[in-house]
Amino acid sequence: MTASIRIPSVEKERVAVLGLARSGLAAAAALATSGAEVWAWDDDPAKRERAASKGIVCRGLADADLSGVLGLVISPGIPHTYPKPHPVAARAKAAGVPLISDIELLARACPQARYIGVTGTNGKSTTTTLIGHLLKETGKPIQVGGNLGVPALSLAPLGKGGIYVLEMSSYQLELIPRLVFDISVLLNIAPDHLDRHGGMRGYIAAKRRIFERQDSEDTAVIAIDDPDSEAIYDDLVANGRQHVVPVSATRMVMGGIFVEDGLLTDDTGGWGTPVLDLGLAPTLPGKHNWQNAAAAYAVANLFEIGHRAIARSLLTYPGLAHRQERIAVIDGITYVNDSKATNADAASKALACYERIYWIAGGRAKEGGIESLAAYFPRIRHAFLIGEATDGFARTLDGLVPYTRSGDLASAVAAATAKALADGSANAIVLLSPACASFDQFTDFEARGEAFRGLVRVLPGARAA
Repeated sequence: MTASIRIPSVEKERVAVLGLARSGLAAAAALATSGAEVWAWDDDPAKRERAASKGIVCRGLADADLSGVLGLVISPGIPHTYPKPHPVAARAKAAGVPLISDIELLARACPQARYIGVTGTNGKSTTTTLIGHLLKETGKPIQVGGNLGVPALSLAPLGKGGIYVLEMSSYQLELIPRLVFDISVLLNIAPDHLDRHGGMRGYIAAKRRIFERQDSEDTAVIAIDDPDSEAIYDDLVANGRQHVVPVSATRMVMGGIFVEDGLLTDDTGGWGTPVLDLGLAPTLPGKHNWQNAAAAYAVANLFEIGHRAIARSLLTYPGLAHRQERIAVIDGITYVNDSKATNADAASKALACYERIYWIAGGRAKEGGIESLAAYFPRIRHAFLIGEATDGFARTLDGLVPYTRSGDLASAVAAATAKALADGSANAIVLLSPACASFDQFTDFEARGEAFRGLVRVLPGARAA
């Protein structure tokens, strides 16, 4: 049985927890185990009921006296600044109570471990798990979690020599006032969550926080394939506070890690050493995954594993559910679950990888819609639109891509299958890459992906991809 995290600094202290989904439940449990007086709350009665069933006492924080509270552990999904702060968050700030995350508590509980943080608009989960996969070569204890769905305080406690690899969202990065990452990774920046950060400037500032408090003992790994990330790279190099490693999936970078024509190359020693033809890595298709692989290699390379061992591990990476996950092949049609593509930029990565696409898209639209995907429209044989975004997406596709207003996912899968079969398209791809959040019809992108998987696997003739 895995030992639980204990947080010595909270013993006999009063700590509030706002939000009782996965990370909040784990935080409340860890705080209680550590001897804290826990005041927990969620606006959703069902979540309060679930917490109570686990022995967590819920207390209304809207009118509680917060002046003696050590900190408010707030779920990253709850706004505390933009577009409007949650009333409890506002009251905590007014009372001088710091807002922190479960990841901050992990760092305080296990200060001797090393911390690797991974952020970016897209590719975070793949890169985080890929780094964990590569670092197994070190023989050191590794724990992987954070924003990818494994709460930080549900991980095993690690001491000196242990390594936490944590996916960090922009929300979480705003809630780590003390944590310093030994290695910080920035993959890319594209417009996302702008309402939560007051615009693009605030979003970039949140992403940049992953490098805060680093010094000469720490390393920043930055992919420089978009202007905003490259500007942060230039600034960090100019400041000279930490070691900085550039990464690119589009061009050669001196002194860094890069991919050209699919060839992963290590130039950190100035020798331009070829590492691996990434076309041989079945779970890392497309240039976006080349960037993920280059960043993960850059981190593993800091542990002196050896490029041949890293290359072998890249070939054995199992991939992630809901990220271009091949579900089945039926009558020559391949079904791909890319439910994690919750914005247009993420969907573009999948659309770039395939031809003859029968595209299932829609949900709760993000700012900008799908106009930016026009370059990929010639790859799409037919689009099947679902959810709240249907009307907006239809306007964008009108006259450019044939489309059907399917309404829901089950109807879209059935219609896409029928259309692909009727067209007789060899090597057709039925692709769920929604370019939207899932919250109009599903609890999260995982539930949406699971629903797609279930619908495909009951189709006649389904077999594993």
